[in-house]
Amino acid sequence: MDIKGKRALVIGGTSGIGLAAARMLVEKGAEVIAMSRSESNRATAEAVLGEEASIRQLDSLDREAMAALFAELAPFDILVNAATGGERATGPFMQMDLDGFTGSFRKLWGYVNSVRLAGEHLSDHGCIVLVSGSPARKCQPGMSAISTVGNAVEGFSRAIAAEIAPKRLNVVSPGTIDTPMFPVEGEAREAFFERAGASALLNRVGSADEVAAGIIFAIENDYVTGTTIDVDGGALLP
Repeated sequence: MDIKGKRALVIGGTSGIGLAAARMLVEKGAEVIAMSRSESNRATAEAVLGEEASIRQLDSLDREAMAALFAELAPFDILVNAATGGERATGPFMQMDLDGFTGSFRKLWGYVNSVRLAGEHLSDHGCIVLVSGSPARKCQPGMSAISTVGNAVEGFSRAIAAEIAPKRLNVVSPGTIDTPMFPVEGEAREAFFERAGASALLNRVGSADEVAAGIIFAIENDYVTGTTIDVDGGALLP
């Protein structure tokens, strides 16, 4: 796909990986609409994306609002959904609040909504990219909810890719990435990422730009669908 001139919707596009992907799409000449549930990152996103992109508020769990917005913006060629869905439960499963575990699946339901409701408006050779995570296939202690949701996202994409072809659907799976999702600051933040990066073969954590580059690859390569692209510094390997 030649991205120049294409209309691209980026859910979760005002922060972290989504914002990096939106910026790269703008740089490649796409007409970008970045969407986010919260307005808190609007000023930062506007400064990063400039006048070549617009920003709209959207809760990916509000199907009615999503359907209306997609119809308004139709037709479009690219949909990226990098929204986290909200808080993610962590900790030992046998001590975990089960409401927290099930609440982690808001990410999956947001993805399901976006793929289903975008389908009728996506161009015939359009592309959808979702974001999973390395815990889906290598779960560390305390990450059971995140791992299970990631597995569901990847399984969902493989199932639906066969139904929507020649439209394409792929997943990009990051390892530990330095983004605003991690609220800890200062020395504690540096120590956390140093420990987390030690589990990857490249001995560091990744950047939002490195994951966004994987998203761009999934968009541009017309012969890639129904697959998961790992951007994890080798974290899945022994």
